Amino acid sequence: MTNPSEARGDALPLFYRDPQPLSSALHGDWRLKDGDVAFAADAPFVPIVVGELMAASADYPVLFSGETAQPIAVLGLERANLFVADGVWNAGAYVPAYVRRYPFGFIATINPEGFALALDAGSERVVQSGEAGAPLFENGAPSDLTRQALSFCDAFQGEASATQAFGAALKAQGLLIDRRADATLPDGRKLGLDGFQIVDAAKFATLPDEMVLDWHRKGWLALVHFHLASLDRFRALLDRAGRALDAAGVAKPSSDPGKSAGKSAPRSTKKD
Repeated sequence: MTNPSEARGDALPLFYRDPQPLSSALHGDWRLKDGDVAFAADAPFVPIVVGELMAASADYPVLFSGETAQPIAVLGLERANLFVADGVWNAGAYVPAYVRRYPFGFIATINPEGFALALDAGSERVVQSGEAGAPLFENGAPSDLTRQALSFCDAFQGEASATQAFGAALKAQGLLIDRRADATLPDGRKLGLDGFQIVDAAKFATLPDEMVLDWHRKGWLALVHFHLASLDRFRALLDRAGRALDAAGVAKPSSDPGKSAGKSAPRSTKKD
């Protein structure tokens, strides 16, 4: 299984192939067609921000990854998103904001504190001429579509800053520990997920009273509890993987007929 902290070979953000800062001079005639979430079908995890951690934890295991302790929602056990089929996200499951904002996003400007609205020119939804789709600009000014995208991405960026503060606090208190999750699928294949961290529940319980009060006021205590509860979602994820194999007609190994998704759950072991 993919390592969440593994650097992407193309050094581009997840999903994006050709992000470009939007400009009426360069993109004045561009338009955006309606689309689905097929672009996320191969993503076994996506980053989330603190404002959506509660909602995400109800459906997915939420882990921490990288130097900034970025929260991620685990969507699959291989290089596949178990919640996307035929370009449609599973009904009832939370769709992370990172997915919903695509193909828009923010790109850093020369000013270290500055960001500009960007569009992935590599998206299949983007059309550079013609009348298909909705315009990005009208009479040289951002269209309603672009203004809505700017508002959404601006809110996401604000949450990203709060997410970094939360991750920094977890690291400062030494609460994050390395873990490796291993799973055996119903067809006998063994999968592993490493390069992620979870909160050490025992150490979390020893936080000083004054810090507990401070974290409660900031909402961080609840975030940690949601994260810890989300770890139980690994079993549901394995069950979902088993159902996907059944639907694909993949036979279970005859040498172990008693094994099933319900009897084999991911286990976490300390990373060597």
